[in-house]
Amino acid sequence: MEEKALEVYDVIRSIRDPEKPNTLEELDVVTEKCVEVQELGDDEYLIIIKFSPTVPHCSLATLIGLCLQVKLQRCLPFKHKLEIYISEGTHSTEEDINKQINDKERVAAAMENPNLREIVEQCVTEPDD
Repeated sequence: MEEKALEVYDVIRSIRDPEKPNTLEELDVVTEKCVEVQELGDDEYLIIIKFSPTVPHCSLATLIGLCLQVKLQRCLPFKHKLEIYISEGTHSTEEDINKQINDKERVAAAMENPNLREIVEQCVTEPDD
């Protein structure tokens, strides 16, 4: 499973922060330790990501979660279920945000918003794309 976790981490580490010119890896929002992979069955995996916003009142935590969702859905070559959470105790409204970023309908609705979609695209696009 460690190999799959590293594969997942490689996908998310280069996502850029919506406010800063840095990547989520550079800001320690995501680390190798924040990715957990469990086998569900034949070539299907459960991916659990726990990220840490830079500050407890980060207004962009939901957007960061959305970026993680979008990039992983696009880039992972294997069948998977995805759960994304804010690391416990790192955000003032973590429960609400956890519900939002794991609700498929809310994620789909957010990606229909052209302004939000543009921000997500800027964050998830690789610099050399």
